[in-house]
Amino acid sequence: MLRLAGLLLCVTSFLSTSSLGASAGPRLDNDKLYRYSYSAELGLNRPTGSTRGNAGFRISSDVDISLIWRNPEIQDEQLLQVQILNVQVESAGKRSRKNNIFHGSSAESILGKVRLEALQRPFMVLWKMGKIRSLYAHKGEPATIKNLKRGVASMLMMQLKSGKMMEADSSGKCLVEYKATKHQVIRTKHLDTCKTQEKGFTTYSPVLGVSGKSASETVITLENGIIKSADAEETHILSINARHTAATKVLSRQSLTLKKIEVGPTEVAGKDVAGVVKSLDDKFMSVGVIVEKVKAKCKGCPNLMDTWKAVRSKLEPDSLSKAEAPRSFLTLLHSLRKASKAEILTVLRNCSKTALPQLVDAVTSAQTPSSLSAILEFLDFSKKEGLVLQERFLYACGFASHPTETMLQSLLDVSQGKIGSPDIKESVVIIMGALLRKLCLKGACELPTVVKVKELLLAGPDSTQVESEVQMYLLALKNALLPEAVPLLAKYAESEVGAYSTIAITALQRYDPELITPEVKKTVNRIYHQNQRIYEKNVRAAAADVIMSSSPSYMEVKNVLLSIGHLPHEMNKYMLSKVQDILRFEMPACKLVQQVMKDMVSHNYDRFSKTGSSSAFSGFMAQTADVISTYNLDILYSGSGVLRRSNMNIYGQSNSALLHGLQVTIEAQGLESLIAATADEGEEELESFAGMSALLFDVQLRPVTFFKGYSDLMSKMFSMSGDPINVVKGLILLTDHSQVIPLQSGLRASAEFQGGLAIDISGGMEFSLWYRESKTSVNNRGALVVIGNVTVDMDFVSAGVEVGFETEATLDFITTVQFSEYPFLVCMQMDKTTFPFREMVSKQEKLPSGQTFSSKRSRDQLVPGSEFPLHQENSNMCKKVFEQAW
Repeated sequence: MLRLAGLLLCVTSFLSTSSLGASAGPRLDNDKLYRYSYSAELGLNRPTGSTRGNAGFRISSDVDISLIWRNPEIQDEQLLQVQILNVQVESAGKRSRKNNIFHGSSAESILGKVRLEALQRPFMVLWKMGKIRSLYAHKGEPATIKNLKRGVASMLMMQLKSGKMMEADSSGKCLVEYKATKHQVIRTKHLDTCKTQEKGFTTYSPVLGVSGKSASETVITLENGIIKSADAEETHILSINARHTAATKVLSRQSLTLKKIEVGPTEVAGKDVAGVVKSLDDKFMSVGVIVEKVKAKCKGCPNLMDTWKAVRSKLEPDSLSKAEAPRSFLTLLHSLRKASKAEILTVLRNCSKTALPQLVDAVTSAQTPSSLSAILEFLDFSKKEGLVLQERFLYACGFASHPTETMLQSLLDVSQGKIGSPDIKESVVIIMGALLRKLCLKGACELPTVVKVKELLLAGPDSTQVESEVQMYLLALKNALLPEAVPLLAKYAESEVGAYSTIAITALQRYDPELITPEVKKTVNRIYHQNQRIYEKNVRAAAADVIMSSSPSYMEVKNVLLSIGHLPHEMNKYMLSKVQDILRFEMPACKLVQQVMKDMVSHNYDRFSKTGSSSAFSGFMAQTADVISTYNLDILYSGSGVLRRSNMNIYGQSNSALLHGLQVTIEAQGLESLIAATADEGEEELESFAGMSALLFDVQLRPVTFFKGYSDLMSKMFSMSGDPINVVKGLILLTDHSQVIPLQSGLRASAEFQGGLAIDISGGMEFSLWYRESKTSVNNRGALVVIGNVTVDMDFVSAGVEVGFETEATLDFITTVQFSEYPFLVCMQMDKTTFPFREMVSKQEKLPSGQTFSSKRSRDQLVPGSEFPLHQENSNMCKKVFEQAW
């Protein structure tokens, strides 16, 4: 019995020891000093660039680590003293002596005596079970120095068993995965889970945005339970979605290698860590393990007024079609984001009239509290005189990359105040809808101001009898795309007012098909098939688009096909072109249409041989590895051959995300009396009207009217110069991405990606009774510059890499109709001119002494122009038109 008890006691003792060993963390021996060699290397380049071409630097040193105190109750809780010694700063890549700004410089000359002393001053690390629980350093040390110490301490993070957990080191609180063996620990950090102290922002649209890919791994080798070596590598790749070759790479490497073990300081006695730290040095304080913010100091940097003087000549109206305009816009934007309200107001009040609209674009696009406050104080919405500036401000708000609740509240305040121009009143409400959508996409749909504006827009159409105000609210809802608005839009789709129906149906067209309920489908089918009343052709055509693009049923498609042959003459041809376009371009409804067409009642010669001038055609503008750009052109004529609706769309698709880049719609009605023709059914009483509506980068803008009413038509016809009417002109911030990347080494990389577009869209309509000809034109002029840069600024050394591309392009869409004979001759042209394209990359390094290294490379090419293909009938018609013109 005694022997059995002894055996059980031994087994229990063994199990306890095994359990303790399994849960124990790494420990240092007392009275010993462990000397390591340490290096932290930073490299900035393009992802495909060689490491030899990196911009950056390497900080190398010795690191002495010794045990100062061990918790008497918890042996795995240890206070370590860490000291960085023999510091050197050198180039990260191999460079010639001429290009090596670090050659011949000492650590003291680069860091300065005060910083070097601070860096080499010992600091304390509370190490528990292999995790850094706290870091103690002098309060007055520069943030960059404390961050470097955090980087060294992070190399001690480990555990002796495999598993996953959330833990904090210098780069933030992240999910970390450990794979442990007897002599090695691999620490993999899932950087996409990291929570950091600094929040950035990005563009709402993935097509215009920036993608990131990151990885971090530390391999720790153990010998007798002591860290023999630790090697960490961390990479961050940021690329522009629209062109992934425009990308940057941050490479951070750290190495800690044991050199020797010497006699070290004696262990200090004490009950708790706080008391021990205070007894060692009362200037020590807990500073946390996560990298802290560093305030950037820029000596000799130009202020806002200096920057404005340098770029203002490039922002005059005549320069807006050149790449230098958006490039200057981005330069100004960076300066505006650092400027105070007073500085911004000074520049606004001392600007020429011609450059002021472009300055308003830039100030609004800056999206800082100072810039918003300044522009609102500068503009006076109660006066009519500032119409152009007010509209430019509103459009810039609509295109805002990361709008805030404050911006939306500002527009709400403007809408409720005195407004001198009814056009501005309309634009304010329409743009509020655009901001509402962007805020909801950010997950901010429940903010008080957002809720208030949401309620205002949903109640708007039913709150007034004024036709222009109802249209205003419907256009705002078209921008907002609120799920709650679908029933309301369906109601207005069946309105007796054609303008209401058109806006409501085209708004439904923009919704995700999943939100188009069976009830809404019944509504648009009633409209298309005119089950309850007669509708205008353009309303029915829009309803057909919703039917065919919203996951239609077999019977819905069959009924649409069966309707061809029973529609007004030109609408027959339009719907036939629409069906053929769905098949040719393989749209989502393609397979269902093919299935229906197996039935000869739906698909026969009588239906599919309809003639006319109306058409629908889709095609590819560009197909690259990054973005697929498509276009479609829909033209609907009245039975008399006069243009009823022209609709041009351009879409961009990247990584399954879709961006409606451009839509320009020209509508005309009530023009039959000019050529003594008979109006189509349901359109006999329509007032003479022609106008243009534009949707740009998912934002519906305020429509433009060419003329309204017979008297207005006649007066403008005789005074018509043929000059196009401006639809939208200005500078737009397309891409806007900002983030700080805290690296495990204690360095901080700041990433800024911006894309600026200078755009000029105009449209016109010429009508000649003498030559019996009409011509509509949409002219698009633009210049795009996208720049991405990543910089690491350590006060005592900085490095950066910048990538980008720029282009200038022109796209014209012209429709010519000759009605001197019947059938009318209609020619559509969509031309893209030859345009330049340039890619750039530059790198730089700089020391406080003023020594700099920089390298720049660029590649230029000319992209040949082309006339985009349309259907063969159009090509045949164009030959006849130009033969007659000749």
